[in-house]
Amino acid sequence: MSEPLAERLRPRTLDDYVGQRHLVGEGAVLRKMIDTGHISSFILWGPPGVGKTTLAQIVASRLQVPFYTLSAVTSGVKDVREVIERAKNGRFFSSASPILFIDEIHRFSKSQQDSLLGAVERGVVTLIGATTENPSFEIIRPLLSRCQLYTLKPLERDDLMLLLHRALTEDVELRERKITVEESGALLRYSGGDARKLLNILELVIGASGEEEVVITDRMVEERLQQNPLAYDKDGEMHYDIISAFIKSIRGSDPDAALYWMARMIEGGEDPKFIARRVVISAAEDIGLANPNALLLANAAFDAVNKIGWPEGRIPLAEAVVYLATSPKSNSAYLGIDAALAEVRRSGNQPVPLPIRNAPTQLMKQLGYHDGYLYPHDYPGNFVQQQYLPDEVADKRFWHAQHSPMEEKLYQRMLQCWGEKYRDNS
Repeated sequence: MSEPLAERLRPRTLDDYVGQRHLVGEGAVLRKMIDTGHISSFILWGPPGVGKTTLAQIVASRLQVPFYTLSAVTSGVKDVREVIERAKNGRFFSSASPILFIDEIHRFSKSQQDSLLGAVERGVVTLIGATTENPSFEIIRPLLSRCQLYTLKPLERDDLMLLLHRALTEDVELRERKITVEESGALLRYSGGDARKLLNILELVIGASGEEEVVITDRMVEERLQQNPLAYDKDGEMHYDIISAFIKSIRGSDPDAALYWMARMIEGGEDPKFIARRVVISAAEDIGLANPNALLLANAAFDAVNKIGWPEGRIPLAEAVVYLATSPKSNSAYLGIDAALAEVRRSGNQPVPLPIRNAPTQLMKQLGYHDGYLYPHDYPGNFVQQQYLPDEVADKRFWHAQHSPMEEKLYQRMLQCWGEKYRDNS
């Protein structure tokens, strides 16, 4: 049985390697390390199909050192120790360290990662890890500190087109057939910057035709695949990147971008309640007192999504998102609570002023609890000045108005009530 196309076209040298010019291009950092023959341990972080495993194999081949590989899915601490022992016993004094390649290293437990530390630090092995997840979350700090981190990017259009050309002109099987790519849009869209996926799709489309002469069109690719082309890992890095883009688009008052990123999440199968929760948070965090109605509408959208479900729930959610994105913005309440929390952590448990303490018992009354309390409703405008903060922080300010039209009214009332205490100098 023939090897898959992606395996047949796997590059064997850096000159054949496609993409990641920022790492392996002329004069790039990893290229220099490989050319000099001095490789330190490193971790390759990037999405699937961008060449992490291939790059590790090229490095080992170029340095002509033993190459050990482990999969984090199937290997335990015992397997790690056995490989390290084999590497130690098979190494000559003057030779370079063997390479230990660990695919999906983010799946290693803390104890498995701990078992690597000594060998990496002593140079028994040169570790090359591959991960699709953010290493700062998934790799223990001691191991991360002993490794360089290199980020691999999804392949660009030109890279994918080069791969496509190579497949049709250099592959031992495909070059014997008459294959024409009339349209490449669907091929590129479905691959999503993943070289392996592109080649797998190409192989599937060609194989399904059963004819020597094949003309590839977008419609043909779509018919053959019949699947959602969007890459969206709800548990992975892209999940966090897209929700970040969504929130920042609302905060930045760009309703078009906010709707686009929400559409990406919807098409990717994101939990509607997750999106709705983030909309509620954004309403409080980013719109806040500049438009208090935003929180009401966001909460109503959240309830609507729970009541009517999907796909109709997208409509009230979209309404809320557009409203939030187009609303004036203020994070004064958000900053205010964080400032108050910081002060509490700094000054500790300050006593409640006696006048504003509750006095449900006779003893408490005798101790002065509630003495001197001024009931605001007994005064004009339902306000009277008195101290509500502990003595230690009596002069502190936590909330500062940001002077949007709505918030300006609140600010002016505070000036009317408290005078200079609430006057902002800015």
